[in-house]
Amino acid sequence: MLEALRHQLSAYVNFTDEEFDYFSQHVEVRSFEKKQQLTKIGQMENYMNFVLKGLAMKYFLKGKEPVVVQIAKEFDVIYAKNSFELGQLSLYIVETIEPTIFASISKENLEKMFKHSHQVERLGRRIIIDCYLQKESWEYDRMNLNTRERFVQFMRNNSDLLQRVPQKILASYLNIKPETFSRLKHLLQKKK
Repeated sequence: MLEALRHQLSAYVNFTDEEFDYFSQHVEVRSFEKKQQLTKIGQMENYMNFVLKGLAMKYFLKGKEPVVVQIAKEFDVIYAKNSFELGQLSLYIVETIEPTIFASISKENLEKMFKHSHQVERLGRRIIIDCYLQKESWEYDRMNLNTRERFVQFMRNNSDLLQRVPQKILASYLNIKPETFSRLKHLLQKKK
């Protein structure tokens, strides 16, 4: 499993064997069943999670309805950033969509590694920048693309998720009503 993590991290930095050995000593491999919450609203987020296998989502509640702000698949990073980075209680829930294996790093271990290794410090900076850019792109799409354009673009880039993620979750992530999502999906399949 840790070789998969090393491959994932190579998108950000190239660790020497010695650097990766040090890094891997501070990583916990954690497994969760489907629909398990890693983080709840009002709890502290203690881990930055790299998805090794499976799917997870991050959402908040608007009334009783979940508003999905992230769907993380293999090689993605997911955690309640406000809580982890600032030491605040989480505003979000992080939950698995299917059985999922994470490589998780605690805040304490991450801080230790930052002090010990410039490569880990660089890795942390690159991950935060990547998360910021993904969020900015997501916000732009939600504000500037119409419903159909958001759906088509998402399906073009993430068609594999259509089989793995319940439609209600995808509809929430795309800010589309579930019935509209279903209609667009049907039209897309009809065109094929």
